[in-house]
Amino acid sequence: MFGGQDGLRRIMSQETIKPRKLGDTLARFAHYFKPYWPALLLAAALVVVSTWTQVTSPELVGQVVDCYLAPAAANTFGSFPGVPDTGNQTGAVSNCWLEAEKQPQGFTQRVVRALFTAGEFEAPSAQSALSSEQRLAGLGRLILIIVGLFVLGAILTGMTFYSMTWAGQNVLRRLRVVVFQHLHRLSLSFYAGQESGDLMSRITNDSETVQQALNFALVNVLSAVLLLVWIAYNMLTKSLVFGLLSLLVAPVMLIVTFWFSTQARRAFRRTRQEMGSVNAELQESIAAVREVQAFNRAEENIENFRVTNAANRDANIRAVTYTSALAPALEALGYLALAIVTCVGGLALLRGTPLFGTTVSLGLVITFLGYVQRFNQPIQQMAVLWTNVQSAIAGGERIFNLLDEQPAVQDAPQARAMPPIQGRVEFQSVSASYEPGQPVLERVSFTAEPGQTIAIVGPTGAGKTTIINLIPRFYDVTGGAVLIDGVDVRQVTAESLRQQIGIVLQDTFLFSMTVMENIRFGKPDASDEQVIAAAKLAHADDFIQRLPEGYQTVLGERGSGLSQGQRQLLAIARAALVDPRILILDEATSSVDTRTERLIQKALDQLLAGRTSFVIAHRLSTIRNASQVLVLDQGQIVERGTHDELLVRKGFYYDLYRSQFRRQDPQEAAGGDGRQPLATANP
Repeated sequence: MFGGQDGLRRIMSQETIKPRKLGDTLARFAHYFKPYWPALLLAAALVVVSTWTQVTSPELVGQVVDCYLAPAAANTFGSFPGVPDTGNQTGAVSNCWLEAEKQPQGFTQRVVRALFTAGEFEAPSAQSALSSEQRLAGLGRLILIIVGLFVLGAILTGMTFYSMTWAGQNVLRRLRVVVFQHLHRLSLSFYAGQESGDLMSRITNDSETVQQALNFALVNVLSAVLLLVWIAYNMLTKSLVFGLLSLLVAPVMLIVTFWFSTQARRAFRRTRQEMGSVNAELQESIAAVREVQAFNRAEENIENFRVTNAANRDANIRAVTYTSALAPALEALGYLALAIVTCVGGLALLRGTPLFGTTVSLGLVITFLGYVQRFNQPIQQMAVLWTNVQSAIAGGERIFNLLDEQPAVQDAPQARAMPPIQGRVEFQSVSASYEPGQPVLERVSFTAEPGQTIAIVGPTGAGKTTIINLIPRFYDVTGGAVLIDGVDVRQVTAESLRQQIGIVLQDTFLFSMTVMENIRFGKPDASDEQVIAAAKLAHADDFIQRLPEGYQTVLGERGSGLSQGQRQLLAIARAALVDPRILILDEATSSVDTRTERLIQKALDQLLAGRTSFVIAHRLSTIRNASQVLVLDQGQIVERGTHDELLVRKGFYYDLYRSQFRRQDPQEAAGGDGRQPLATANP
């Protein structure tokens, strides 16, 4: 178990050394997308159609050239000055698949041909020359088709983003709920080694990076991948050799992209962890602002935050360095691909010879230039968007690492509901530890009968809090057993067990809600009358009535605006409302004045009547009324008995009493009980 910033750093180090596999992370995301497959299917269909519009556009630009702008330059540039005449000057338009004599072979050609010839418009023919009016009309119609494809692609892209955003937001909502539910299932031992700011960062900042990727980056990346494959297929089917030359740098692009993305993912994983550290430092400093100001530690805290923030800055700079270097590297390779197409195509046109059996026309070269540009654009786009994707993957890793954390305390497979508790609690040779090899309790045995009050005393670190944590099973024993009414607490569900146990801690936690809701927290179905009755029992009704809105007054964070004593009165009222059979008090009166303590003690006398109670005692009044006092030292019960019995023995408890409780006992200080006054006793 870890603790503090050192513990957080150790956890972060482990996450960095053992990252989750990329495939595992993507598979986990796919699981959360499963309920929204119709939206994903729609988005996929829209991506395919919009990609088709992008792939078709370069080919239609080539048709504009070969069919209408320069049909005579389809096979030769022999008429150019200084270029030899090959004798092939027929003006044939063999690369114009809009010709009336040619039968369209592909889906794209059929669709465009149907659009082009709609309204009885004649396609260009290789056997007849077109007039200027016909060429102008055909050119205009073809340009309209190209513009229409651009508009259609834009509309489909917008619909794709909407569909994907809808699914992504639902996935994010579900993921946050799952994480929040999981946090409530984790055991206290987990939180002892985690910073709350880091956990909050996983739900907020890490989820935000996932949201950005799901909404935009993921769609663009998937569309870019499809566009790459489609363009490559078109280039290879049009001209295998020309296509291979055009794609010559593609493997280098993929290698560069893979290397940079791998480095970026590692760097972004570190940035997510450093952001968690920043949030943890910030949350801790804000929560402890009173202590910081009281001890004049503001400058030290600011310096610590400056160091943590600088680490976050360095991690982000490292990550951005990789992603920033990727774009210019790919851009340079893209220009190299354009140079290859221009040189090879230009030479073939100038020489007027086929390229490995492929007739090269000006339109074909322009088409391939358009393909190469379209091929380079998605790669460069992915380089930019990959920043979000890698950051999202790193955030997803941290979220899924949290979801994979198993509670240390879990219900047994055959666990049953705890029957109504009578109140007999038995510790049978109980041992417990938080760290392997470092026992906190060793073979502790005692029995509390129904209705008894057990006071637990001892020096700091003796194991008092551990005992009360084992009863509601916040932790599990490492040896022995804790029995309630003869039932091992490990054989019943934790929920049914804790429903019948009331707890009032020394550090009272109140929520940012009304006073009425805070008292009703443990019993949501309680009526207003029951809440008020519990408040009166705890002697909290008087000060509640003086609040601006009475029971409907909304408290600040952690009950700010109330004194510590008032917060504890509300906590006692909350426990009284639950009406538990077992009550645990971590010295509920330790932070109140003497007058308030007397009122609370009267309330506790009524509250404890008939219940089995365990009290970590720091005040003598609690110990005197206890049925049994357990004296702990170094994880073992060294003495037990009533207050008077233990004083008579003059053992460990007697020494503890003299050092800790004697100032609370005016009678003994004056020698009123017949013993030697403490002022003259041996120190």
